[in-house]
Amino acid sequence: MTHVAQVKIPATYMRGGTSKGVFFRLQDLPEAARVPGAARDKLLMRVIGSPDPYGKQIDGMGAATSSTSKTVIISASTRPDHDVDYLFGQVSIDQPFIDWSGNCGNLSAAVGPFAISNGFIDAARIPRSGSGVVTVRIWQANIGKTIVAHVPVTDGAVQETGDFELDGVTFPAAEVQLEFMDPAEEGDDGGGAMFPTGNLVDDLEVPGVGTLKATMINAGIPTIFVDADAIGYTGTELQDAINGDPKALAMFETIRAYGAKRMGLIRDIDEAARRQHTPKVAFVARPATYTASSGKAVNAGDVDLLVRALSMGKLHHAMMGTAAVAIGTAAAVPGTLVNLAAGGGEREAVRFGHPSGTLRVGAQASQADGQWTVTKAIMSRSARVLMEGWVRVPGDAF
Repeated sequence: MTHVAQVKIPATYMRGGTSKGVFFRLQDLPEAARVPGAARDKLLMRVIGSPDPYGKQIDGMGAATSSTSKTVIISASTRPDHDVDYLFGQVSIDQPFIDWSGNCGNLSAAVGPFAISNGFIDAARIPRSGSGVVTVRIWQANIGKTIVAHVPVTDGAVQETGDFELDGVTFPAAEVQLEFMDPAEEGDDGGGAMFPTGNLVDDLEVPGVGTLKATMINAGIPTIFVDADAIGYTGTELQDAINGDPKALAMFETIRAYGAKRMGLIRDIDEAARRQHTPKVAFVARPATYTASSGKAVNAGDVDLLVRALSMGKLHHAMMGTAAVAIGTAAAVPGTLVNLAAGGGEREAVRFGHPSGTLRVGAQASQADGQWTVTKAIMSRSARVLMEGWVRVPGDAF
């Protein structure tokens, strides 16, 4: 009996924010996987260990959560004034598909460091002695947006260690500042791109749940916000309170599906099952004191509002970076549910409580001719190389 040998592919395993994933240079992928299609998807699913009916991804690099079932492909940018193109794939854990419909804001923090360390940035731009910051302009290919990363370097190399603390990440690291430029989605509907229905708050009819007030926004990532108390929650919940309740998860998925249709992201409710990455669904509440998953006390006076968000069908352990952009943007627009939960009025930044602690995000929004726009959203994350070398997959896997 003959056996197919494994293929070695250069790869880097990185943490970015509260996520981690396998990073590839486009030119290092097997030729069949250098273009979008079935071969690429099969290869990346095999790398991560999906689809896995056991839900564990034991035979791959994934760690059986939405935060760790991720892949990234980086290439030199063909766009003017950009350094790299960044393509993100959210790998389903138990189903045979990759969702390419959105960005990962957390892994965005790792793209700049990866670009510097892997030869995508002109050496003349990297300080060779002492400390400095290299600005990396990233084209986010999934959504067609620009991200500007400010990456610290020391003696010509990316600085990964430091004293910046990020709730949801155990150890401190170096701070990477990110600017998500013009993060609202583009569209041709009459209601404007940021709010696809044209309203800051809609009545969203959800069969089996009721009619919910909802803010549906395209910024960072399409997100549906509802009030916590409208669905029986306080906004202080941790993962077990949601993820251990099948009825709750089914309710949130129903909200997500009907919100997706209302936002024009899908034509039929059944399409939501194969579009797991977007939109996100989140619930918001006024500030309250609670104990984070780490045991850290979060006091009501420390935050402007509480937010809990679901990713790939489960409550996220902290907050997705793209959802944080949506939170910051919605908070900057008076009258949205997010803004009202934060106390209303005009604001350019909020600190919100999530299951692992708190996070601050800023956004600059303005209104002209009745339409809201946002020029950029700003937040800080950190990133670190966990392992680099080669990932191996069976040669007949793609």
